[in-house]
Amino acid sequence: MTFISRILGFVRDIIIARIFGAGMETDAFFVAFRIPNLLRRMFAEGAFSQAFVPILAEYKNNRTIEETRGLIDQITMLLGTILFFISLAGIFAAPLIIYVSAPGFSADPDKFQLTVQLLQITFPYILFISLVALAGGILNTYGKFNVPAVTPALLNIAFIGCAVWLTPLIDPPVLALAWAVFIGGILQLAFQIPYLLRLKLMPRIRFKNPDTGAWRVIKLMGPAIFGVSVSQLSLLINTIFASLLVTGSVSWLYYADRLMEFPAGLLGVALGTILLPSLAKHYSNNSNDEYSRLLDWGLRMTMLLTLPAALALALLSVPLITTLFHHGAFTEHDVWMTREALVAYSVGLLGIILVKVLAPGFYARQNIKTPVKIAIITLTATQLMNLAFIGSLQHAGLALAIGLGACLNAGLLFYQLRKQEIYQPQPGWLIFCVKILLALAAMGAVLWFAAGSDASWLTDSTLTRAGRLSWVVAAGASSYFAALWLLGFRLRDFTQRQAL
Repeated sequence: MTFISRILGFVRDIIIARIFGAGMETDAFFVAFRIPNLLRRMFAEGAFSQAFVPILAEYKNNRTIEETRGLIDQITMLLGTILFFISLAGIFAAPLIIYVSAPGFSADPDKFQLTVQLLQITFPYILFISLVALAGGILNTYGKFNVPAVTPALLNIAFIGCAVWLTPLIDPPVLALAWAVFIGGILQLAFQIPYLLRLKLMPRIRFKNPDTGAWRVIKLMGPAIFGVSVSQLSLLINTIFASLLVTGSVSWLYYADRLMEFPAGLLGVALGTILLPSLAKHYSNNSNDEYSRLLDWGLRMTMLLTLPAALALALLSVPLITTLFHHGAFTEHDVWMTREALVAYSVGLLGIILVKVLAPGFYARQNIKTPVKIAIITLTATQLMNLAFIGSLQHAGLALAIGLGACLNAGLLFYQLRKQEIYQPQPGWLIFCVKILLALAAMGAVLWFAAGSDASWLTDSTLTRAGRLSWVVAAGASSYFAALWLLGFRLRDFTQRQAL
């Protein structure tokens, strides 16, 4: 289901690149959309889910159904009320927010005003998507993983529909993308309501003092807001730096980030979504050995699938960018600039996904303090790297700092899991890593020779590029998994139905 959503996300970005390219309008929209996206991580799928799901799992396993429904009702009222006023404040404070988050735009009044207008339209998305995250947390806790996984596809459908049909009817055309965000938020929320009704867990409007469970969620959310949002805070600060660079820098980073987010979302979000409620269940049942084994499974799956994705993003950067985005207003210069950012992002892909697997190891135990301390260290280090890299590498330096910061974050999380004896590695890690490296070498050689020169991808037709990319990717994937099979890997070795 996550894969379906990501494919639609690619279609969305292909259409946006074809219609708008990488210029003033796209820079304005991507900056405006990044603000509610940051708050989405803070109040929705990030901090809220990490705080809410473990306590909901505890109620589900140890309390009555009426007590569980009461917790859901109270959290819905608290979250909805707080975010309604935050959304209202964001609409009125949009000029100040843009001035702070993209100070370079203030030099161009038209660009600045357009960004403010786009932000005012997109800001209510935070209210809608936070309630979507609430519904998704409930459904995941009750084992309905497929519904929350496919829900983001509705935002992409809204983007595609508005870009194709609304763009010609509105002035300036880029406003269609902002309205797509607004409409997409409503569609996602409406989609999940029938499934909550089937579980008889639809939140009810009830005015009563929150019980201890609700306050525990709010208390955990405070530090978790910072802990799980460090990468988004880094991206926001990167936007400040990028707004001071040449026009197009924000857009180049966005398109590279979208390509990087495909494996990050497909693997990291999917694994993290499944691991958190499963780990919370083992923790509430005092199943420490199962807890550790489940984390070990998550780490092995991450290594097995993320390393080839990172290598492929680096080696196939130009084929991917030209095939997906090099149409219409997206120029050859945009291809090369986006390539620089994508190669830099690929360095840190493993760290980005590992964080999504390692952090639930703490959140499932309601331990927020440790990830927050690590997040502070990571954020500081990332900004120091920004300052070090931006002069020579420009926008690519900002992408590299994000990736290296994520690797630092993952390394520190892993160290603390071992130090606190939460995670004990299962036998066989050395031979596992050696086999992965051998399979990567085989895949890398196949991709290198199959892809050919980067320049040839710029002159091919769209249909030719798509055909070439399809068989190159198929050849690379086949060589990797064939090498793993010859080295003794079998699918059954990675099945964890009982643990989940």
